[in-house]
Amino acid sequence: MSQKKLIKQLIKKLDRLEADREKLIDKLAKALDKLDQKQAEKAASKKTAIRKTAKTATTKNPASKKAPVKKATRKRPASKKASIANSPKTDNAN
Repeated sequence: MSQKKLIKQLIKKLDRLEADREKLIDKLAKALDKLDQKQAEKAASKKTAIRKTAKTATTKNPASKKAPVKKATRKRPASKKASIANSPKTDNAN
């Protein structure tokens, strides 16, 4: 082959490689942009979550102001053990 043909082929390959390089750079830039957006969204969501928890911690619920309701105690029948324990003991040692 002549040198002119070799030079033309090499120039074509170089052009293709440069085009591929440009495409890869564009893809990388898009991927970086998406990553930055995700990180920004995560940071924003963390800030709003912190704000929400701070607001709920500082605000008081009206239900919490009410006095707690006392439950009525149920009368239980005396058990046998309790009646034996309460019965007077006799000491023969006295």
